[in-house]
Amino acid sequence: MIRPALAALPALLLLAGPPARRPAQAATVFVASQQGAQVTRVEAGAVAGRTPVAGPPATVAAGGGSVFLTHPDGHAITVADAATGAVLRRLPYKGQAFGLAASADGKTLFVADWSGNRVDRLSAADGTVEASAETGRDPAHITLDRAGRLYVADRESHRVSVFDGARMTRLATIPVGTAPFALALSPDEGRLYVGNVRSNSLTVIDTEALKAFATVPAGAMPYGIGVSPDGARVLVTNQPAATVTVLDAGTLEIAATIGVGRYPEGIVIEGGRAYVANWFSDSVSVLDLATLKEITRLPVAEGPRSLAVAAPAKGPPR
Repeated sequence: MIRPALAALPALLLLAGPPARRPAQAATVFVASQQGAQVTRVEAGAVAGRTPVAGPPATVAAGGGSVFLTHPDGHAITVADAATGAVLRRLPYKGQAFGLAASADGKTLFVADWSGNRVDRLSAADGTVEASAETGRDPAHITLDRAGRLYVADRESHRVSVFDGARMTRLATIPVGTAPFALALSPDEGRLYVGNVRSNSLTVIDTEALKAFATVPAGAMPYGIGVSPDGARVLVTNQPAATVTVLDAGTLEIAATIGVGRYPEGIVIEGGRAYVANWFSDSVSVLDLATLKEITRLPVAEGPRSLAVAAPAKGPPR
């Protein structure tokens, strides 16, 4: 398996910034290219560097100055230095590591085992599994909130599982649409948006009540989700349509549709721009959130499917 047929998502990141020449407010977008076995670093809307990795990466995340990539077929996780791109180590993993989230300090990883129907908490230093919890079938994208709650999209069980990340105990099981895949939290973390690939819809979950309160149309096969910094807009990639659907977060109605490259999957938002991985176009579309238009496309290695935005941290790289 290079990657399951239904795959894409944005991932969850924080990382340390490089030397002082980079402005304090600068952030980095990482793009994982599956077939190209490469991670591209994008800064200030331009390609800043490329790092080859051993085997096709599925999902990228970062924390504490390190970048992490899952390799479902390679049964491993790559750890690289976020500032230089140098590969630091490769962690073995018995299952098919797919969905990924990292703690802010980069010491802890949460990994969804695609074929094992579980989520594991790992030490980022040596890959030791510290705790595990059972999920539904085919756990896909996962995301971690600031309070340490872990959300898992159980694709073939058509639900989202919620866990206490510290104890790895289940807090809730929330039914959603058909084949949930991508997840994204609102900036205040009061809402969790869920992209349901096979029902062409977006489910909205109240994270305080841990219940879904709306499911609305979101275009064909919503594979990736991004939320604007002010929480006012939700952007959803539509793989077969080569578009991004923009929804008003207040009304949950479609406000715009933006054309991008072929087979868009992952999407992340940094500042006033959205970055979209175009799997079949080997490019990243850069969208202006003010005009809701594509402003440029950046060439990347073959098969970009997952992205993540990393804000610089205060400490040095690990």
